Amino acid sequence: MKHHHKLTVALCLIWASSILYGEMFAFWVPSLFTCSWPHHHLLKSDGVESDVKFTKVAIVTDPQLMDKTSFRLSSKTLALEVAQFYTDVNMRRSFFQSVLPFKPDVVLFLGDYFDGGPFLPEEEWYESLSRFKHVFGMNSQGQAGDVPTFYISGNHDIGYSRVASHKLDVINRYEKAFGSRNRRFVIGSTEFVSIDAQAIDGNPQKELASEVWKFVQNVSSDAKSHPRVLLTHIPLYRPDQTPCGPHRASSVIDQRLWRHFKDQEVMYQNYITAESSKRLLELIKPTLVLSGHDHDQCTLTHKSEAGSVTEHTLGTISWQQGNLYPSFMLLSVPNAIHQNSSDQDSMLHTQLCFLPRQLFIYIWYLSLFVLTLLALLLWPNHGISFLNNAADTISSVMKLSFLSGVTKEKNEDENCEYEMVWDAEGSMHLVKKVLQAPVKRQSDKSQIERGNAVLRSAARKNDIENVMDSNVGVGVSDPLMRSASKSRTKLVIQRVIRTVMMSIVIAAFNVPVYMMLIFKDWA
Repeated sequence: MKHHHKLTVALCLIWASSILYGEMFAFWVPSLFTCSWPHHHLLKSDGVESDVKFTKVAIVTDPQLMDKTSFRLSSKTLALEVAQFYTDVNMRRSFFQSVLPFKPDVVLFLGDYFDGGPFLPEEEWYESLSRFKHVFGMNSQGQAGDVPTFYISGNHDIGYSRVASHKLDVINRYEKAFGSRNRRFVIGSTEFVSIDAQAIDGNPQKELASEVWKFVQNVSSDAKSHPRVLLTHIPLYRPDQTPCGPHRASSVIDQRLWRHFKDQEVMYQNYITAESSKRLLELIKPTLVLSGHDHDQCTLTHKSEAGSVTEHTLGTISWQQGNLYPSFMLLSVPNAIHQNSSDQDSMLHTQLCFLPRQLFIYIWYLSLFVLTLLALLLWPNHGISFLNNAADTISSVMKLSFLSGVTKEKNEDENCEYEMVWDAEGSMHLVKKVLQAPVKRQSDKSQIERGNAVLRSAARKNDIENVMDSNVGVGVSDPLMRSASKSRTKLVIQRVIRTVMMSIVIAAFNVPVYMMLIFKDWA
């Protein structure tokens, strides 16, 4: 097998390995190596396995399916279609190959399922809903396969209170597809309370805000028979520059709250206000708070009259939403309250899990593409044996230097020289040339003995001959230089043609593998 054929086979294998990892194996890493249910780390008690006592909950937030509002492009442009397809495929892989292999008993979505939900016409909104169901495998009941699934609303689904108060049809179509915005349900031994965080800081005299606070009051008036978890898309208030823990990748965003000057409805906010956050903690008395919206991870502790409460803000599952480290969370909820447990709050256990860094995978593809072209263009014809050729060349040069300083013993009268010659492949060879010895005549000795005048005359004659020889040499070197230039051009053309042909072979082997993996996960 020729050396460039071996190179082609090696590059095909490298590309195939990279594609298989980037498009499939990387999504298996969380469930196989880097993440596990948090209750598995607990010690066995009473001889019963810990996983029998817990309900397993997988939590996902902020997929924000891309639409025409993402890049301000029309809905049918090629650029938007390509971006939508690859983003949807990535999230579908993340959900089916990274989240579902943990076999959760319940799935929670913390809002922002679309990017421009409140502003999409009816037809385009239902198209986005169909994409959402396909990406996350939702059946007609809105469940991820056979797994019970719960949703809370986000600002990209129904808008902040300013938008939602003027578009009640947006709220109606959302609730028809995802259920009530304010609800409570029980998982295991824990009660989950989800609220419409987009309306809670709106004008208290308007219907949306009053509806949320009325729901919160009803929850507070009921006896707390179970530990509670508060679900809110917008995080609770945190002071500016509050540290978010080691998993935070981006800088902390400070509070921003914009209200409309007429009706005081919220147009934009990063966090729930301090007053509303304090009131929620006092009324609901949650054990744990789960939120999204920020697109990046943040863990902090709130102080309230009921005690300290931990809040986990989850990062987005989408690699297109400004977070290089997309993630999801595993939550272990006890199925029963231990009567002898003095701290029921500690029975909830969370584990943050990171998904493949898709941007880095694409950067590796691009780097490998550049390295492939350089290897095909610059790889020597002798393959990896070029190191041996280089060693032979160095050895020959050293031998030449040694021979030039040593007088031959076999034949002292022999006059020879070594000429270095490079072939078209770039290898150097030493060619030995024997020079004809000058014929010695008896008259030479007598001419030398004639005196300085004769020597000067002979020197002038030799100078004239040397000048003539040098002029002849210049004329002879021009065709040689043109010939060498033509050979270099021919070599470059051959290398380019070889690179194109080998690239076609590599693509013919790996493109079908890539397409097969893409459409296997999308179908």
